[in-house]
Amino acid sequence: MDLYTSFNEEGSCNWAIEAYSQPSRERERERRVLCSKRKKTKNRFFTTEKMVGPSRPQFVFFGSSIVQLCFSHGGWGSILSDIYSRKADILLRGYYGWNSRRAIQVLDQVFPKEAPVQPSLVIVYFGGNDSMGPHSSGLGPHVPLDEYIENMRKIAIHLKSLSETTRIIFLSCPPVDETRVGSGLSGILSELIRTNELCQNYSNACIKLCQEMGVEVVDLFSAFQKRDEWTKACFTDGVHLSAEGSKIVVEEILKVLREAEWVPSLHWKSMPTEFSEDSPYYLVTADGKRTLNPSEWTFHREIHQEVIASCKYSEIISVLAKS
Repeated sequence: MDLYTSFNEEGSCNWAIEAYSQPSRERERERRVLCSKRKKTKNRFFTTEKMVGPSRPQFVFFGSSIVQLCFSHGGWGSILSDIYSRKADILLRGYYGWNSRRAIQVLDQVFPKEAPVQPSLVIVYFGGNDSMGPHSSGLGPHVPLDEYIENMRKIAIHLKSLSETTRIIFLSCPPVDETRVGSGLSGILSELIRTNELCQNYSNACIKLCQEMGVEVVDLFSAFQKRDEWTKACFTDGVHLSAEGSKIVVEEILKVLREAEWVPSLHWKSMPTEFSEDSPYYLVTADGKRTLNPSEWTFHREIHQEVIASCKYSEIISVLAKS
């Protein structure tokens, strides 16, 4: 028998059962048994059983397009997923075009307090769309600075309430390439008022709020501008991040994770690696007496790219073993 379950936005469940030979009473009993295994909250259903094991710490990225696109163009999300492979599960909750006002409307749905498992780390980015100048119609993503601060405060308070071990990092508003932003209009959208003066105001406000609330924060506005020719190197279109821009984001996030005095530490070098025990099935060493455990060969692959390109296979194994 194949059983399919779908859930609508109101949280009710619709059942489609393909079991032509089963009596209707038996189908109903099975439906009730499966329903009883699910915990219903105000906003959604949570299964009480694991989908995939073993369980790992969950890292959630929550924000607007810079989050939604973080697995594109060699994005910072894909780099962190690579670094944290066998250590944490990365969950993406990115929403193109969103501002902080929209974010607080769905906080309870994205981060339900009743969820049986809470994230170990939440990385939050809102501010770029909020900081855009207001449109004369009253429509658009602009959020006044005072309201933006209060919205980000609400997000931080909610995330802190999830569990005592949920850690939070806010990303401040990065700068933009004003030239490309101003010249990239297609005629479909009205004029975009997006300046680095506005970006800096919202970035500074986010940093100040985080300092007041004891929340870790990455100052992207300053970090990007430390790179030579940052306007050309860091963006694909003047706003969204290129691979080079994403590398800066990763470096800054890892710096926070390394220096934060969190117990347990969430820096990748301090976290356990899944199934890291020795095995006779790994590659055999040159002396033929043992195998070489590759479980901790977690490294940023580009660091060794040139070395690996010029090495023979035996030399590659030697390089990896020392990594």
